[in-house]
Amino acid sequence: MAGTGVASIGECMLELSGQTGPNWRMGFAGDTFNTLWALHALSTERPATYVSAFGDDPFSQGQIGFLAENGIGIGSSPVIAGARPGLYAITLTGAERSFTYWRSDAAARQLASDPAALAKNLENQALVYFSGITLAILDDAARATLLAAVAKARSAGSLVAFDPNYRPRLWRHREDAQAAIVEALAVTDIALPTFPDEQMLFGDATPQATAERLAQFVGEVVVKNGEAPALVAHQLGTLREVPAIHVAAPADTTGAGDSFNGGYLAARLAGHDPLEAARRAHRVAAAVVQVRGALAPFETLRAAFEG
Repeated sequence: MAGTGVASIGECMLELSGQTGPNWRMGFAGDTFNTLWALHALSTERPATYVSAFGDDPFSQGQIGFLAENGIGIGSSPVIAGARPGLYAITLTGAERSFTYWRSDAAARQLASDPAALAKNLENQALVYFSGITLAILDDAARATLLAAVAKARSAGSLVAFDPNYRPRLWRHREDAQAAIVEALAVTDIALPTFPDEQMLFGDATPQATAERLAQFVGEVVVKNGEAPALVAHQLGTLREVPAIHVAAPADTTGAGDSFNGGYLAARLAGHDPLEAARRAHRVAAAVVQVRGALAPFETLRAAFEG
């Protein structure tokens, strides 16, 4: 591997959750940040970098401060004068969540505006992680810059992990998402898709079909499927199921898949095989759905990971 650190690329937003009447609780979250949060909690010996772009307003300063307080740096990520972070609100029906977003002019859309800074952030990393949402918030030129930087890091020895994480509202056309995700898979070592997303985007009939399609591009594939078993493809032609953990009364399913990814990648970096990594990842996800918001306390994540 190229180094000891872990880097995750994407958008960290302001999160409004826990509505009580007219009052909301504000925090920070976003798919690739949620994954890095869990990964960092479970791999404390590895320097963690959140690769993005930030504004210079008080909310952005609070974001950067929150990351630093929890041991996560921003490396050479640009801080852009006059820019601000995106915002989303979580509305719960029982434990199931829906989202309302305000992100069209978020600073993170400029994360590839300085190619040299982006490349520097990915140097000497053991792992580089990104998602389909990372791709979706960038224009075509910036997306090409990002994928070139990821490919360079991979050629230097970094392990690259990618969650396609398809969100239709972020893409102009379904075909644009398909093309961008296939490009990303070409520079990926570990793919962490979710079956309903892949079914919606590519028309896969079963999780097995998703695993087999992605295995044409990527050597290690883990297909998440809610409370159904995860499907692991690690050796050509070999598919293994790893049962999920049923949580009878989840509090909030926000961040479950992201934390699964963080637990899986932490386990793989620690030397566990893919099946054991998926078992540990399921335990982490089951712990996360029992707390409000996307980010569980570090100790909760660690206790779940160790079982």
